[in-house]
Amino acid sequence: MAAPEVVYIDDTLIVVNKPAGLPSVPGRAEGLQDCMASRVQAIAADALVVHRLDMATSGLLVFARGKAAQRQLSLAFAQREVGKLYAAVVAGQVAQESGEIDLPLITDWPNRPRQMVDHAVGKPSLTRYRVLSRSQHDTRVALEPLTGRSHQLRVHLLALGHPIVGDALYAPPEVLARSTRLLLHAQSLSLPHPVSGVALQFDSPAPF
Repeated sequence: MAAPEVVYIDDTLIVVNKPAGLPSVPGRAEGLQDCMASRVQAIAADALVVHRLDMATSGLLVFARGKAAQRQLSLAFAQREVGKLYAAVVAGQVAQESGEIDLPLITDWPNRPRQMVDHAVGKPSLTRYRVLSRSQHDTRVALEPLTGRSHQLRVHLLALGHPIVGDALYAPPEVLARSTRLLLHAQSLSLPHPVSGVALQFDSPAPF
């Protein structure tokens, strides 16, 4: 089991850089016991999960050290005191330089773990986006999820008509084939320290 790439560590929290393809927590399937949580617990036995990233997504992930810190950090996430910014490469030319995607999401039960837009019973979901650069076939964007639904960024970009390159769940074959990994990375994270309340900012440049 490889050692985690630690971005920050103190007595109450640990921030690591999760590689693409590694689950945040143990999976049900055999062979998915190696995960970011177990790697972090190997260096800090008191590390507890606060939030997750999709297995295919890379980037910044926070763990609490102990139950008290876990409660405080979980509360910060629930009260939207945590700022998250992702980098992604999406197929095609995004028309607007910036905007919002406000589409309710729900689990597509017959096709789990896929999610889908459902205006009748979906949960409110909001994503802000900003174009960073363009190439002939793709657009690099910064994504700010203001809610934390499962697969939110992937489904919202798909609904906008610009699936994320390398997305095995949502991209059509020609877009999937452009990359051996999902081009989605949690690049910035800001949050209040669970004890001092001091604002913390962490950054991890996208590896693509």
